[in-house]
Amino acid sequence: MTIFPTVQRILNELGENIKLARLRRKLSAHQVAQRANISRPTLLAIEKGSPGVAISAYAQVLFVLGLEKDLLKVAEDDKLGRKLQDAGLTVKERAPKKSNNSNVKD
Repeated sequence: MTIFPTVQRILNELGENIKLARLRRKLSAHQVAQRANISRPTLLAIEKGSPGVAISAYAQVLFVLGLEKDLLKVAEDDKLGRKLQDAGLTVKERAPKKSNNSNVKD
């Protein structure tokens, strides 16, 4: 699979953020890998932003670090999607109002 360069940069940043979170908690790679039930090489691949690692492994590591709820922020506020949806909505036109002049007698 070919990964777009922008996607790879995002994965690299995600991996770096995960690594920094682990280091801030003073946890070794071995400890996190063991608690996440993944191998140490898989954790190191995550921290390098490898696109070949299953998202479940990323989720397990985030859980161990207490950051699993951050996954819920992905696509949470889909502004573009809402704009596209709103642009596709059709507005029903109302029939013209009837004039009351037809009921008036001379």
